[in-house]
Amino acid sequence: MKKITITVLVVLSLFLIANCEQAPKDTTFLITKSSIGKLDKSSLARDLEIIYEQDSIVKDTARLLVGFGAKKIDVFEKGGEHLLTLTPSSDSIPTIENVRIQDPRFKTELGIGLNSTFKEIKDKYELGKLLTSTKNVVVFIKNSDLYFTIDKEELPSSLRYASSVNIEAVQIPDDAKIKYMMLGWE
Repeated sequence: MKKITITVLVVLSLFLIANCEQAPKDTTFLITKSSIGKLDKSSLARDLEIIYEQDSIVKDTARLLVGFGAKKIDVFEKGGEHLLTLTPSSDSIPTIENVRIQDPRFKTELGIGLNSTFKEIKDKYELGKLLTSTKNVVVFIKNSDLYFTIDKEELPSSLRYASSVNIEAVQIPDDAKIKYMMLGWE
């Protein structure tokens, strides 16, 4: 009788464990290939008020009064933290074309965020093209819409002031900090 009771308890326990659902993963500050937090690649600009109903949306009111769509849309938490700056596309039904991450709590699936260093980026991602401008170096990630901007002030002094020099990844110090982290959805 004891054997049957123990067997029934074991089977019942295994059944309960197998059927327990894991708690859903918190994606509030998660950056994936097709989403960033509550926003996804196919979200329409007109739906931002619904998507961020618990947050605050700030649009360029001067452009709206003239009849143009907002050029930039800032998303703030109710507590005042600047979360994202969004740029809508110029399509007839605008989606979000560019996202600038403002809050360091946003991180990629591999743990990269605004407080990461260049070394962390190159250790977790395959680097693509690097573009050099007067004040910055833009680092693109292969097969991703994600890209990072590093201020030239993070570079050795010999590279800071040369605008015509193409910077290569080996020239960027490992401890270089991210100035901007962005998603460019097409």
